[in-house]
Amino acid sequence: MAGKNTQVLMKQHPKGAVTEQDFEIVQRDIPKPGPDQVLVRNVYLSLDPYMRGRMDAVRSYAAHLNPGDMMGGGTVGLVIESNVEKLPVGTYVNGMLGWQEYAVAKANELRVLDPKVAPVSTALGVLGMPGCTAHYGLMSIGEPKAGETVVVSAASGAVGSVVGQIAKIKGCRVVGIAGGKDKCDYVVNELGFDACIDYKAGDMQAAFKAATPNRVDVYFENVGGDIMEMVFGRLNAFSRVAICGLISGYDGKPQAFTGMRHILVNRAKVQGFIISEHMGYWPGAIGEMAGWIKAGKLKYREDIAEGLTSAPKAFLGLLTGKNFGKQLVRVSPETL
Repeated sequence: MAGKNTQVLMKQHPKGAVTEQDFEIVQRDIPKPGPDQVLVRNVYLSLDPYMRGRMDAVRSYAAHLNPGDMMGGGTVGLVIESNVEKLPVGTYVNGMLGWQEYAVAKANELRVLDPKVAPVSTALGVLGMPGCTAHYGLMSIGEPKAGETVVVSAASGAVGSVVGQIAKIKGCRVVGIAGGKDKCDYVVNELGFDACIDYKAGDMQAAFKAATPNRVDVYFENVGGDIMEMVFGRLNAFSRVAICGLISGYDGKPQAFTGMRHILVNRAKVQGFIISEHMGYWPGAIGEMAGWIKAGKLKYREDIAEGLTSAPKAFLGLLTGKNFGKQLVRVSPETL
C-alpha cells in the first residue's frame, strides 16, 4: 500500500513532568504484510497512565522506552490487507499496535471484535484492559461483600468508574474520590455511587469521614499521595486494598507513605497487581461486563481526542486529570 505512516516517538526521557517536547511525530512508509500477517489501519488508540512509567529509564514490570522508540499502546483497527484467511479485510481487531496509523501483525497478536456486541471503542475501555483491571482488582483482591464500604480513587476514570459500578452490583456502599464537581456529580447521579469526595473542594478529610461512617472495607487505589494516606487512616480490620496505580507520583513527585501502622493495626491485605499477568481472567470478565452493559447495569464514558498528532497533548491531560472518562484518540474513520 502506497503512502506514509504517521508515528509518535518518545524523543527523550522526561525530566519530571512530561511535556509535548518529549515526543516526536514522524512519517514513515506504510509497512507491507508478510506471510501470515495482516495490515491494520488503527481507528482508536488508548491512552493510559501506565505509559508514563515506560518513559523513565528505570526497572519496572515491563521494559522501558529508549529515545527514538515508538510509544506503545493498545489500539482498535480495521484489517485493510490480509494474508490470513480467518482475518479478512474489514475485520475489526484489538492489539498492542502502538501510537501509529498503520501496523502489521500476526493473528495471534490480535483479538477479533464483533461490532454487533458493543461499539468497537469499548475494547480499549470497559470491555478491554481498563475494565478487566477493574473487575480483577475488585473481585479477586478486594473480595467485596454485600453491605461493605468500597472506596475508589479516580472514580470517574476508565478503571475507577467500572470498579464502583461493579461494587454497587455486588450490594456494597460505594464512595468515589474525584477532582471537580462535574466528575463527582457524574459518579453519583449517572453511575449510582452513594457518595463522591471532590478533592479539589477543600476539607477533603472531613468530607471523607462523613461519607464513610462505617469506615472502609475495600479500597481500590489509582492515585496514591495524600488521598491514599487519607483512606488508609480509615481502614477497617481485615480490610483489602488493591493497588492498581499511583498516578500522583508518575512525574517524579515524592511518594512518601506513613500508613504502615494502619496496615498492621487493621491486619489489612494490600496487594499490587498488573492485569497483563492475568490474561486468562479476561474472557470471563469481559463476558460478564458485556452482559451488564446490555442490561443497563454498567455505563461508560469516553473522552476522544481527534487525530494521532493530538495524542501527546491528550496524554498530558490524562496525567493531570483533565480527561473525563476513558481517554481515546480517534486515529482514522471506523469504515474502510
